[in-house]
Amino acid sequence: MSEYQYYDFRAIDHALTKTEMAALRAISTRAVITTTSFTNHYEWGDLKADPLKLLEKYFDASVYVANWGTREFHLRLPQERVDFKQLKSILPGKSAHVRSAGKFVIVSFESEVESDDDWDDGTGWMGSLVSLRSDLLRGDLRCLYLGWLMCAQDDELPGDAVEPPVPAGLRELSAPHDSLIEFLGIDEDLVEVAASASAPLKDGPSRKALATWVRGLPASEKDDLLIDFLSEPSERCRLELLQRFQQENAVAANHDAIERRTVEDLLTASRVRAEERARQLNAKRAAEAARKKAKDEADRAVYLEGLANREKAVWKQVEGYIQQRQPKDYERAVNLLMDLHDLAVRQGDETGFQLRMEELRKTHAAKSAFLGRLAKANL
Repeated sequence: MSEYQYYDFRAIDHALTKTEMAALRAISTRAVITTTSFTNHYEWGDLKADPLKLLEKYFDASVYVANWGTREFHLRLPQERVDFKQLKSILPGKSAHVRSAGKFVIVSFESEVESDDDWDDGTGWMGSLVSLRSDLLRGDLRCLYLGWLMCAQDDELPGDAVEPPVPAGLRELSAPHDSLIEFLGIDEDLVEVAASASAPLKDGPSRKALATWVRGLPASEKDDLLIDFLSEPSERCRLELLQRFQQENAVAANHDAIERRTVEDLLTASRVRAEERARQLNAKRAAEAARKKAKDEADRAVYLEGLANREKAVWKQVEGYIQQRQPKDYERAVNLLMDLHDLAVRQGDETGFQLRMEELRKTHAAKSAFLGRLAKANL
């Protein structure tokens, strides 16, 4: 397969109409199209449409994977439900960026990852990433900060550029955040260094706080909210209400108390961490190798002690294997002779062993295959 491309589009806030599905079918006759999705892969050829235009018009999320290393993840967010300026200030780079598209805001993550031996057909990524959209809608900006780290890692930002406000919970990343890190190829040491300045993730609002807020709403507005819950997708209404609650009850974060780091600060610290981790790993491997060597030597000593009690029988066993004139039996004979050599060294009788080996060579001088195996084993 010379090339492979996979496209996955999802509609979340609204189902596709029959007219929209027909328009999508006109683009591709072989795509799998449902009321909430459009998926297709290409081994020869390409999508006959601009994927970003499809996202803007029909969908809320898209994933693109190509076997030459390109990976893209895009989210479409309603303009009225996010702070466009805030999002754009976090992602000023090229690989991760934010742009306005009519009534929507498009958040894009694009990466070129090194290919590995594991075949990736792209089919699992949407399911592991798509919940980041609801995170963003409820004000969780951790995925955007991860995108900023990718831009820093890819040298898209000057070394003296200062990081955006560090969101809480970078040390408590969810499975979708871990998937985003893997999908984009973000250096895990860089993430760990950045997370050192992140506050713990706070729990959501308490039932008491929500009750106080709800009771303070005008009765007519409560009626409208209840109608919205019955007529609109409940998850969407829930997120919008939580977002409103947080905005109306927000406590200004004291970002000035945390010294903001530069791109160079973070990259240098991540290199130091990677070097230290490599040093610790090498030390651990060396210690494990030493323990294994000691155990192997102890096991070998026990084996040779047992061999000493049956040395004569083993020499006869060697003769029996040689007489079979079969390659596998020659190999068995040589293995036993190596054990007998180690036993002779242990007993300080290498001279006696060599004398017996000379007799063995004379007796079997015509067996060139066997003598060749002896030479190869340095016996």
